[in-house]
Formats: sequence, structure tokens, C-alpha cells
Amino acid sequence: MDSGDDSHRIAQSPVVHVRGLCEAVVEADLVEALEKFGPICYVMMMPFKRQALVEFEMVESADKCVACGSSEAVYIAGQQAFFNYSTSKRITRPTNSDNPNSGNKVLLLSIQNPLYPITTDVLYTVCNPIGSVMRIVIFKRNGIQAMVEYPFCLCAQKAKAALNGADIYAGCCTLKIEYARPTRLNVIRNDNESWDYTKPYLVRRERGKGRQRQAILGEHPSSYGDNGYGSHCPLLPLPGNSRYKLSSHDIPEVVAYPLPQSSSYNHGSSSVAMVSGLHPAKMNCTRIFNLFCLYGNIEKVKFMKSVPGTALVEMGDEYAVDRAITHLNSIKVFGKRLNVCVSKQHAVIPSQVFELEDGSSSYKDFAMTRNNRFTSQGQASKNIIQPPSCVLHYYNVPPCISEDQLLRLCSEHDVPGFTKFKMFDAKPSSKTISGLLEFDSKTHAVEVLTVLNHYQIRIPNGSNPYTLKLCFSTSSHL
Repeated sequence: MDSGDDSHRIAQSPVVHVRGLCEAVVEADLVEALEKFGPICYVMMMPFKRQALVEFEMVESADKCVACGSSEAVYIAGQQAFFNYSTSKRITRPTNSDNPNSGNKVLLLSIQNPLYPITTDVLYTVCNPIGSVMRIVIFKRNGIQAMVEYPFCLCAQKAKAALNGADIYAGCCTLKIEYARPTRLNVIRNDNESWDYTKPYLVRRERGKGRQRQAILGEHPSSYGDNGYGSHCPLLPLPGNSRYKLSSHDIPEVVAYPLPQSSSYNHGSSSVAMVSGLHPAKMNCTRIFNLFCLYGNIEKVKFMKSVPGTALVEMGDEYAVDRAITHLNSIKVFGKRLNVCVSKQHAVIPSQVFELEDGSSSYKDFAMTRNNRFTSQGQASKNIIQPPSCVLHYYNVPPCISEDQLLRLCSEHDVPGFTKFKMFDAKPSSKTISGLLEFDSKTHAVEVLTVLNHYQIRIPNGSNPYTLKLCFSTSSHL
């Protein structure tokens, strides 16, 4: 149980570390609950950890906050929160401004766990009810990020408070918002990844018809229901306790999801990905599954005899293909750079089956495997969609397995060993353990996951083996 006793172990700071937040909390909830202690100049949300950093203008305000949290319950969005001084004296801003109160009319949005495609339509629908959006640019250098430009700093400030920490769709596509460095965005074309709403003549595709302004997009895009992840629901009643704190005249009584159209969908609408640049001796159907299953269900994998080093991967739907392209295109695996794109094929047909260099079959059907991670809506929501990183999260490992045994497993399979190891505390009754493995590079982590994901760990006198599960961690280092 958290206690205020440890608040004196860390030096006083105007920055307070807040823990124990509920999943639904947004920046505005923190400001509303804590501004009674003094003026707040910056908030940084950590949604998946259910934590936040709050920077007060004066250290005396932070003192009041920590002291109050130690002596009585302080509630944020209806749930008791816990407070301590941060080891930082100031929250680092992307703008690196010396003025702690400085803002910007351009916001930097990081979309965490992007289970569904993020387009300009989606972000406009989310951001425009707060204030008139002028320009949006989406980029995918490190995961999915976007910049949204408002006409005034005040609009951006309101949007940051209302949306920072919110989910675009239930349980995923979580927004982490900061002020951006640029003060204006340059947009040269209007499409899925950039849009200038002040220049309609840049339009190069047909806009979705009948789109209504809204601030929440529901469980998932409506077309996703057609793929077995829920019922088709084109209209969603707005919840009564709106987290966006807008007045009633700002919001229609019923809101509609934007429907991804094939004419405006960046990567087409096929559920088959084509992967080239595969190492001929080290990649096979199973290893492709081990890597691609992080982004959606895998139905079938087939290597093409006519094009060496190329395979077709049939996934559960076109959204899975989009996620695979976003996160896996151009990564290096076994010294070769992958090229992942949408295939013109709409299904993988098991023709021309042959033997790969490692002796395995060029075709494999994974439709019935238990290792697919998106077989139900509940299971899919547990996956954290992450770009490849140098830290792997391991789980479903028997408690008797040690750090040395995991290192030996890497050595036996001729893949790089990890440099740092962390095991999470487990309940005494837990039958498995989990933790983190840090590698020297992202490429090393990718190769280990490709080879060892779903490895069967057998223990002496054990009836059934344990299936080692690996995924990319949200942590950048240990």
C-alpha cells in the first residue's frame, strides 16, 4: 500500500509524481483536482503506467500537495491517488523553452498502442471539437506521432488538457500530448497523412461524406465489426460524463464514426502483406509468424518460389496489415532490410509448395494456432502495439527458469544475448513469471524475438511445456 512516509526520502521539488490514477483520467482531471494547491505550469501523462508528473510554479505548492496526500485521501477522477516528490526539478518539454509557462499552438501527439489506423480524418474528428484545427501532419519515424496546429495557443492549451491521456478507441490508441517545437506546419497535399484545412484546393481524394464533429470515437472503427471483432454500429450515443468538458452546444446528440474508405486508405484494403528482403537461410514461415503476430492474427504464410526471399502473409484483416507495414517496414533482420507492403492478392493459396533452405515447408497454415494474439476483442485489447525496440517483454515463463538459463537459450539458438535483465515481482501462487530483457540494439531484439517467440520450455517432471511469449516493451531501457 502506498504511503506518504517515503515523501521525505526525496528532495523537495516543484514536480510531483502522481501514482494510482484510473485508466480514464485525462490531464484536465489532474489540473482540476490539484490546482487548489497552487498554479500548475505543466503536466506529463504516463497513461499505461497510470501515473503522471505535475509541475507546480512554486515548490511550496508541491509541498502542500505531497503533505495533503500523506495525511488524507486526495481523489482524481473519483479514485484516490498517491503523491511524492519527483527526482526531476522540471519536466522536460519538447520545445526546451526556458519559460516554464510557454505553450505553442502546435501540439505533438504520440499515439500509444495504435490498434487501429490513425488518419487525418480520425485526428480531425477527435481534435476539432476543442477548437478549429488548421493543419495536421502524421509521421511514423518512432511509432505513430502527429502534429496538430490550432489558430491560437489557447485552443491548443484546451485541447492538451482535454485529450492528454484519453483513448481514441476503447482501451487503445491512447493520446500522449505535448507542445511541439514548430510554430507552424507546412502541408503540401491533403491525404491520410497530412491535411491543410485552410486550403481545400489541395484535396486529391474524395472526402468521407456526412462526417459529424465529435470528440470520442467509440469501441472501434465501425467497419471493424465486419471482421468479427464486434457488431456493426455506425452511430454511438455520447456518454453523459464527457471527459472532454465541452458545453452541450458543441456536441451533437449522436455521433458517427469515420468509416475508412478503400479510395482513401493508404495501403489498400487487402489482408495479405508481401514481405521481401528475407534472409534465405534464417527466415521461415514460423519465424515470420513469430514477428508478425505482434500486429494481428496470422492465417497463412507462403514463400514465393519465383521470387527468392519473398513471402506472402495473410493476416486477419487489412488493419493488421496496416500495423505490420507501419512497424516492420524497413527494419533489419539477420543483416537484411525488410520491405513490407500490401499484396495485390486477397488470399494466400497453398500452391507450388517447396522446401526452404532450413528444410522446412515454404507454406504453413496458422489459422488454428493458439499463439495468435487477436482471436477475440478481449484478447486483442490486451496487446500493446509497439514499434520494435531494444527491450523485450517476456512472459509465461516457468518460475524455475533463471537469467543464466535464458542467456543459454539465446546462445543455443545462435542469437544475441541480452545485456540487462529484470524480473517482475510475482504473486507466490503465480505459476509463471515475466520481466524485461534489454539488448545492445533494436536489431538484436528483433532477431531474438523472431527466433525464440513461442519457444517451448520443458521442465523436469513437467507434463506440458511452457510457451515463451515475447513482445516489444514500452520501456526504452532498463
